[in-house]
Parts: sequence; C-alpha cells; structure tokens
Amino acid sequence: MEPALTILALLLVAFVALGVYATVKAVGAAKRGVDRTITQARRTVEDTTLRAKSFGQVGVAGELAQLRLSLRTSMRATQDALHAGVAEDASLAESVDLFRRLSAHGLELDDELKRLEREPDRATVAGLLPKLRERTQRITHSAESLRWAARDRARQFADDDLDALNAQIDIEAGALRHWAVDEPSSQTSGAGASATTPGRGPGTDWPEPAASADPSAGGSTADEAWSGPAREESPQAITAPDPRLRTTYPWQKSTRPETTN
Repeated sequence: MEPALTILALLLVAFVALGVYATVKAVGAAKRGVDRTITQARRTVEDTTLRAKSFGQVGVAGELAQLRLSLRTSMRATQDALHAGVAEDASLAESVDLFRRLSAHGLELDDELKRLEREPDRATVAGLLPKLRERTQRITHSAESLRWAARDRARQFADDDLDALNAQIDIEAGALRHWAVDEPSSQTSGAGASATTPGRGPGTDWPEPAASADPSAGGSTADEAWSGPAREESPQAITAPDPRLRTTYPWQKSTRPETTN
C-alpha cells in the first residue's frame, strides 16, 4: 500500500511541476509577444514622426530627421534581408555577424542624432551636420552593400537552379520526342523486312505447280503444290489367310481331304 501511495505522490508532484513549467513558458511567450508588439508600435510611431518632421520642418531639425529616417530605413531593410537569407544560405552567417557590428555603430549614431534634436544650440548642431551626414552615408552604404550582395547571391542561386532545371527539361523533352525520330527508321526497316520476305517480294523465282495430267483429279491446290513430291508406297507382303479364322456357314460343304494313290 505504501509503494502505491509513494508512486501517486510522485506523479502528483510531477504533474504540478509540469504545470508550473508550462505556465512560466506561456507567460514568458506572452510577455515577449507583448514586448514585440509594443516595440513595433513605438517604432512605427517614431518613423511616422520622423517622416512628418523631415517633410514638415526645415533647417537643422528637418535635416536631423531625414538622417535618422534614412539610417533606420536602411538598417531595418538590411536586417530583414540577411535574416531571411541566412535561413536558406548558411554562408550568410558571417554577413549577419558583420551587420551586427555595423548595427552597433548605427544605433550609436541614431542616439546621437536623437539627442541633437533636443539640443537648443542650433548653430553648433549645424556645424556638426556635415560629419553626421558623412557618418550616416558610410553606415547606410555598408548596410546597402551587404543587403544587395545577399540579394544578388540569392538571385544567382535562383538563376543557376533555373538553368539546371531548363537543361533537364530540354533533355526530358528530347527523350519524349525520341519516337518522332525512330518511327520513320522503324517503318523503313519494317518495309525492307517485308520486301525481303521469301515468296513475297520481287526477284523470287518459285517454281509453278505442275498441272495434273488426270482431268478427273480436279486440279491440285496450292498446299499440294508446296508439299513436294508424294512418297511412293512400298509394296506390301501377301499373307495367306488362316483357314481357322475363316468364317463357316451351315450350308457350306466340308472340305474333303485329297487322296493320294
């Protein structure tokens, strides 16, 4: 009885632990989903605000907004392209590592541009704009180089695969049309075979069947003509009939023995 209770207690503890683990995992997944949603919403709001500032404001504020918007758009597009490509091409792992290092510089520049948006000294910020513009162009150029290289690589693989597929399809199509090349030759060989069949084609000199000398015989058929000369019947020996096997009748007289003198 005690072992059964112990087993039941262990099963109960295992079920409780499993339930707690599943609950923690579900809460963590829900929290990550909420955080991801909040991050995406904040990013969308921030991008919309930057786009509005870049079009609605002029001067230093509008220039900073344009630099931030250009930087964020380029980095996000490169990140999406590399993460989508590395799932199919493992050789892009090094490119992802390089982009991660580039992202650190991009985030640092974005934070600096964000701080300068709240800077009241516009003259000092205007003096920093050329260097900020150069840094932004260098980072976006590197990001675009990685993005377009990954896209060109994927496109080249797709073109190579398509070329190989087209070559295989051409070979298969030629194999399927092989009957169109062999049919005339097969018909020619069949005609030649029929032309050389004995007794069928020209040049065959078969002897005509001889006419029967006896008019009452009615003529011989083609089968008799091809059967060849008839076999001669061998003469049969004449055997005397056995007197004992001869059938006698009541009206017949018995044979008298011959007398000798």
